[in-house]
Amino acid sequence: MSGQPITAEAMHARLAGRLAPTHLEVIDESAAHAGHAGANGTGFGTHFRVRISSPLFTGKARVAQHRLVYDALQVFIDQGAHAIAIEVL
Repeated sequence: MSGQPITAEAMHARLAGRLAPTHLEVIDESAAHAGHAGANGTGFGTHFRVRISSPLFTGKARVAQHRLVYDALQVFIDQGAHAIAIEVL
């Protein structure tokens, strides 16, 4: 994945493959954060919102649920995704 732009679609595919979600939305909100810390000047690929439900979250505390999402998306964080807002449904 290195060198490729970070996209909501790529994040969606990664989460779908790793967490078997029953509901999943990945929204690139980067344009709304232009000029903020972590923005890259392109208007995409830095700030994301993830809305997700997964049977893997059952019985886990919110912190553990978020950790599963962050672990699945670590490759994108390493590439420069600055902010990922997680909404567990």
